[in-house]
Amino acid sequence: MIEQIRKEREKSLFYKNILPLRELLANLPTIKDVDISLGDIISIKSDNISSEQNRFIFETAQRLKPWRKGPFKIFDIFIDSEWQSQIKYNLLKKYFNLKDKRVADIGCNNGYYMFRMLNDKPKKLVGFDPSPLFRTQFDFINHFIKSDIVYELLGVEHLGLYEEKFDTIFCLGVLYHRSDPIATLKSLKKGLDKKGELFLDTFIIDGDDDIALTPKDRYSKIPNIYFIPTVSALSNWLKRAGFNEIKLLEIKKTDTNEQRKTDWIDSQSLDDFLDPNNPNLTVEGYPAPKRAYIKASVD
Repeated sequence: MIEQIRKEREKSLFYKNILPLRELLANLPTIKDVDISLGDIISIKSDNISSEQNRFIFETAQRLKPWRKGPFKIFDIFIDSEWQSQIKYNLLKKYFNLKDKRVADIGCNNGYYMFRMLNDKPKKLVGFDPSPLFRTQFDFINHFIKSDIVYELLGVEHLGLYEEKFDTIFCLGVLYHRSDPIATLKSLKKGLDKKGELFLDTFIIDGDDDIALTPKDRYSKIPNIYFIPTVSALSNWLKRAGFNEIKLLEIKKTDTNEQRKTDWIDSQSLDDFLDPNNPNLTVEGYPAPKRAYIKASVD
């Protein structure tokens, strides 16, 4: 069944707005003697690139906007993504060890976190994201890195059907987009092997009660935000989904150092989502974005 779903999802790479981008990728030059650095900035360097090749790569990267996750430096091109994703990655890094583990990143976007994870020498890395644009961004970067990361145009709901289980699953910035958070957490659990661990981040609200905010229409100008729980309510969701040893790692308010408008997104960002007279509130009057970082395990 998963193979049939996979084939159906891969048809999205031939959508009329995506196919021209895929054709650009097919014409990317092969650059010899590439030096790759997988630090805060995913960096690809070479002395064997011509100005004409660099210009084509730049024009391709521009066509692939918006770049949400990053940053990347591709030869002379700095892709200044909306999110300074190294902040989240470095916050979590001290809590995990991925060596020789089977790892999945759910909602992996363009693969920034997975490229960083290559430093940890996992046994296998699989990204799940149904967006053909983000898959195309990943293929653009991976054309030069040539990693063995597997990118699936699948969603969290397919984890239970997938061919293998994982030792570690990351689900970062996804849960609040799901209209049934407990069902989503159950899907994540189905993807884990015995003694597996989940690293989760999601919006939260302050408070000790077992409650969740349900935005009336939009939250921070985002229409598909359904539930924003307290940490206590989030813990209850995880327990109901079958997780144990639930540990709160960090709580961090999103700021304009981490998320901001750049020339690589051509759209609004955090500054536009907050009340101009009170940065502690969204434009809708809700508490400004704050995230909890959780580690949860299964028996």
